[in-house]
Amino acid sequence: MATERIEVQRTIEATPAAIFAVLCDPQGHVAIDSSGMLQSATGAPVSKIGDSFVVHMDRESLNDYPELGRYDVTVTISAFEPDREIAWKIAGQIRPPIGHVYGYRLAPADGGTLVTSYYDWSDIHPQWRAAGIFPVISEGALRATLGILARTVARGWPSPAAAVS
Repeated sequence: MATERIEVQRTIEATPAAIFAVLCDPQGHVAIDSSGMLQSATGAPVSKIGDSFVVHMDRESLNDYPELGRYDVTVTISAFEPDREIAWKIAGQIRPPIGHVYGYRLAPADGGTLVTSYYDWSDIHPQWRAAGIFPVISEGALRATLGILARTVARGWPSPAAAVS
């Protein structure tokens, strides 16, 4: 595999705090998902490494493994620096756990915040590397999620005062 990480960037017209609030909220993850897999979430907003919440998934949205149907995964925060970076690993029913990481880095920029979305499978379990199923999410899907994030923050998540006008 030539690359084991995808990164995409977009400047979003909002403060890092407004964007970070969406990324810390389990419902925010569902709201900005471009894949259609994330159906709903259960749990409180995260505030530190080790915090977790449950996401109710539907793999039929990708049509790659429709037999998986609906299932739950636990999102566990693996990097947390307020208004700067958040990342997480996912654990579900699949054993051994896969070990891929999703995350965002935020940096103040002219006109708002430069948001870098990343998806890293460089440290996945050898069994899943041998299966050749990565990447599951495309660069285009990461870019689309950034577009939805921009729209979500502009609409006032979590409050209209948090977005930059």
